[in-house]
Amino acid sequence: MDITDIAVYVLLGLTSVTAVGVTLWRGWSLRWNQVVPPLLVGALSECRSSKEVPTVRHLCEAQPSPLGRLVLTAANHLDWPKAENVGSLETAARHEIVKLERGLVVLEIIVGIAPLLGLVGTIFGMITVFGDIGQSGLNNTNDAAKLAQGISLILRTTLIGLLISIPSLVAWSYFNKKIEVLAVEMETLCDEFVRRQYKMEEKPQAGARPKTD
Repeated sequence: MDITDIAVYVLLGLTSVTAVGVTLWRGWSLRWNQVVPPLLVGALSECRSSKEVPTVRHLCEAQPSPLGRLVLTAANHLDWPKAENVGSLETAARHEIVKLERGLVVLEIIVGIAPLLGLVGTIFGMITVFGDIGQSGLNNTNDAAKLAQGISLILRTTLIGLLISIPSLVAWSYFNKKIEVLAVEMETLCDEFVRRQYKMEEKPQAGARPKTD
C-alpha cells in the first residue's frame, strides 16, 4: 500500500466520520417536539381572542423553537395590517427553513464524493499493480495469486466509498422530507393563528347598527 492509497483511506475515514456526525446532529436538531413543541401547539389551538396572545407570547419566549419564533413574529406585529404581517411572517419562515437545512449540503456533498474517492483509490491501485505486472510479468502461480490479492485490496476502496455514500443518501433524503413536512405544519399553524386574530378584529362590535343611507 503506497502513500496514495493511504491518503484515499484517510479521506474516506474523514468522510465517514463527518457523515455520521452530521446525521446525528441533524437527527437531534430536527426532532418533532424540538421544532413544533406540543405545548405551544395546544396554546395556539386555545388562543381564541387577543387576551390569550400574551400567554402564547410567553410560551414562545420561554421555549425557543422554530415555530415559537414564527408565532412570536406574528404576535408582535398584530397591530400591522394583515398583508404586512403575513409578508413579515413569510420572510421569517424562509430564515427558519434555512436554519433547519443546515448541514444537509454536507451530506449531499458526501453522497457525491465518497464513491469518487473510492474510485480514485481503485484507479491508482490498478495503475500500480498492472505497472508492476508489465515490468515483471506473471511467471508463476504465486505471482497470479498476488495479483488477485492486490486487485481485491484495491476494489475495497470503491466498496467503502459506496458504503459511505448510500447511508448518507438515505439520511439526506429523509431529512429533506422531514423538513418539508415540518414546514407545512408550521405554515398551517401560523396561518390559523394569524387568520383567527384578524378575523376577530373584523367582527362588528356587539350592538352596533349597520350604516344606512
